This record gives sequence, C-alpha cells and structure tokens, in this order.
Amino acid sequence: MNTISVSTPSPTELVMSRTFDAPRALVFAAHTEAEHLRHWWGRGNPLEVAIDFRVGGTWRFVETADGKQHAFRGEFREIAAPETFTWTFEYEPMAGHIAVEKFVFTEEDGRTTVTGTTQFDTQQERDGMLQSGMEQGANQSYAALDAYLTKIG
Repeated sequence: MNTISVSTPSPTELVMSRTFDAPRALVFAAHTEAEHLRHWWGRGNPLEVAIDFRVGGTWRFVETADGKQHAFRGEFREIAAPETFTWTFEYEPMAGHIAVEKFVFTEEDGRTTVTGTTQFDTQQERDGMLQSGMEQGANQSYAALDAYLTKIG
C-alpha cells in the first residue's frame, strides 16, 4: 500500500509526500477543481466544496463524517499550474490558527509525486496537527484519491 511519507524538517514545518500512478496535470486538477475534490478530499466522506482557484481566491470545504460537519477554509497565495500552488489552511473550529501550505507536483514516467510543506506559527501548532490524527486522515484521503484517479484515468 502506498502511504504518505511525513517529516518535520524544522520545529514549525511538516512535510508530507505521496506518489500516484497518474500524470501531473490530472493529479493537479484533482487538488484544485471542485468536481474532483469532492470525490476524495475529506477521506472520501461527503464533501461540500467552494473554490475560487486564483491568487487571492478563497476555498472552503465542509466534510460530513459520523454525523458531524468539519469545515476548513483558506486563501490561495500562489499558483503556477500544474507545478505548484500555495494556500492558507484553517480548521474553522480552531479559528485564528492559520497554516501556510505549499504543494509541489513532480512527474516522472507517468507517476506524480505530491509534496506538501506546511508552515505553522509555532511548534505547538505543528505538534497539535501531528497529534490530531492528521496523518491517518491524509492517508485515507489519498487512498480515496488513488481510487478516484483509477476510475477517471
């Protein structure tokens, strides 16, 4: 099973990397277009997606899991399709704790590696994210993306 590689290169950084058997343009689109995101982000659970994919545009995802809603939001800061994008990331119930995430998409032999680097304000915030079950949730989401890419690829 393909799982996410997680590292903490500094006290306020978290890096996650995962490879998919799909071309970069498709994996990038799956990360940036509502019609794709709703099929995998949030571990494949029902997902409401609002996304304005442009620098300065905003995004908001509401995942429904176990009868509860979990809302996330942010703003796009940088876009260089299909190589990279940067957004802010905030879990609404913990408003004010805003991380900056940069995603880089590299392709080799038809396989695409996604590397996400998240910058937190403090080590406490980074460690809180690590302890939240984030790695398990990210693995579940990317497993859902694998299945989705197989279906549409």
